[in-house]
Amino acid sequence: MHNKPKVLVVGSFVMDLIVSTDRFPDSGETVIGLDFKTAPGGKGANQAVQAARLGAKVAMAGKVGKDDFGVKILKSVSESGVDVTRVALSDQKPTAIGNVQLEVTEQQTSNRILVVPGANMDITCSDIAFLKDTISQLDMVLLQLEIPMEINVEVARIAHDNGVPVMLNSAPAAPLSDELLSLLTYISPNEHEAAILTGIPVKDSVSAKQAIHALLEKGVKNVLITMGNRGAAFGNENEFLLSPCFDYGKVVDPTAAGDSFVGAFCTAVCIGASHEDALRFANATAAITVSRMGAQPSLPVIDDVLEFMEKQCLDIEIFKTLK
Repeated sequence: MHNKPKVLVVGSFVMDLIVSTDRFPDSGETVIGLDFKTAPGGKGANQAVQAARLGAKVAMAGKVGKDDFGVKILKSVSESGVDVTRVALSDQKPTAIGNVQLEVTEQQTSNRILVVPGANMDITCSDIAFLKDTISQLDMVLLQLEIPMEINVEVARIAHDNGVPVMLNSAPAAPLSDELLSLLTYISPNEHEAAILTGIPVKDSVSAKQAIHALLEKGVKNVLITMGNRGAAFGNENEFLLSPCFDYGKVVDPTAAGDSFVGAFCTAVCIGASHEDALRFANATAAITVSRMGAQPSLPVIDDVLEFMEKQCLDIEIFKTLK
């Protein structure tokens, strides 16, 4: 076991353009909004930033446009400690944007997100060719579905052939080939994505277990299903675990909760935490994230998480190595 797990995220950069309103507009309707801000996001970048803020040594590969959003995103990600020297610039496409609409009521905050993928879909095999020589130094590779599927398959194949664990956060939902599934060490859909992948509506622990079993049968070694405020379910051929959510206070913005969870879970697994402890660590991290506004701005640092876990009377000994 080493103090600083080495993690590579191959994935997306997205500049989130966030509007908040007290009511979503209907088709053809104009509504006066409450607020507007921009925040760096993208599932790949969010997971990289979260892992880095929790103490992992993180590098990221991906692509941005030659525009102001690209400059701002790379600055934000590198300020969180992520190595962006392997990020390529697209001559063809702009940096991806996410149009995030937040409907804020006294009862809850809900979101609608429209992503224009831009440069994320411009990643080529030559952009990730460096992996063949360097991947064996890594503890884990993280993938998501906001980049071309063939790039994910190629990265997973290189990692698998070199004995490096691969986590696929299978979001946004898309069909996955049996080949890709067989190359994965971990897959982490949310309950909606798990239902699309398996045909089993995930409503409770029983259906979560059935969906996990269906994905294990396709060759994935470990399945992690995030279920929003119902926590997470995890399974492999020897374990089935349910890990409840923590209450950190009011949910301010659910954006990036899943990315926060996955980044934290992977960081924990890389330092040798049990799956049960990794789930608790991830749930604590995500609980802090949803209590804050924005995607990357809301992601906590290791001290925040350890302090919160101590208040919950959880054992944090193994996680102190991340400090």
